[in-house]
Amino acid sequence: MKDWVVNLTVVLADGTVIKTRQRPRKSSAGYNLTSLFVGSEGTLGLVTEITLKLAVIPQETSVAVVTFPTVRDAASAAAKVMRAGVPVAAMEIMDEVQMHVVNKSASTSRRWKEVPTMFFKFSGTKAGVKENIQLVKTIAKSHSAGDFEFARDAAEQQTLWSARKEALWSMLALRESGAEVWSTDVAVPLSRLSDIIEISKRELDELGLFASVLGHVGDGNFHESILYDKTNPAERAAVEKCVHDMVDRALEMEGTCTGEHGVGLGKKAFLLKELGVDTVGVMKSIKGALDPFWLLNPGKIMDVPSSSSSSPSSSSSSSSSSSSSSV
Repeated sequence: MKDWVVNLTVVLADGTVIKTRQRPRKSSAGYNLTSLFVGSEGTLGLVTEITLKLAVIPQETSVAVVTFPTVRDAASAAAKVMRAGVPVAAMEIMDEVQMHVVNKSASTSRRWKEVPTMFFKFSGTKAGVKENIQLVKTIAKSHSAGDFEFARDAAEQQTLWSARKEALWSMLALRESGAEVWSTDVAVPLSRLSDIIEISKRELDELGLFASVLGHVGDGNFHESILYDKTNPAERAAVEKCVHDMVDRALEMEGTCTGEHGVGLGKKAFLLKELGVDTVGVMKSIKGALDPFWLLNPGKIMDVPSSSSSSPSSSSSSSSSSSSSSV
């Protein structure tokens, strides 16, 4: 995650090598170039060295798994945990389809109830972990939670977390010839999390395809994974519309078109819709200043301007030719 990056060594498009900052825990020296390059999806420079923060291994850790009758109940419980200020190390959600996928793939050592499920990680002191587990249990019960399992040792922690760890790979394992998984994400304010997950889940079910909701709901970020036949144009179009509707809905809720996956090629139009022409224009100006020939990941995040299509060599040739004719 970006917050663990202290500094970067970066090679710019013209070959200049820079270091974004030194190693103190905090610094107000100049622009925050570290975050700029981390968030640039490789369009501003080539990272050759990264300094990362190290975290102290906590005294105690534990994992809890909680089932819910609906995905809205699970998402509402997640938002309540965050608003209550309960310190959890991780908080993940998987709907009943995803739990079925994990069972079907037999990628873990146990079978799971095929209902919406929350996965929690706790860390801290022994007393703190014990207290936080109880707080989460109380909040979960107030949102119609069913079973509440928590690990008593390291082996149980691995077992209980295994379903979340294997989620994507379980879906990929179900692919047949011609099938593909469309995985995408958005993020919204916590106050709108249960709304968007409930609506998106309903629209996924209406597709009639194998599709699931999962994600890191502690920060309002969730993912859709849809298994579809890429050789069927109508099916692909239906999936694309479903995904685009989800992204539009996230923007209407003052969220973002991507919490983790990035803009890349597929969400450039949504970036413009989310931030506006002027803000994206600033990004283009930064790109133009650091990589005037758009050599690095051209076309990612924003389209290549037609005026930047010439290569450095052709530009220098035309420049020389122009100079000689004017002499």
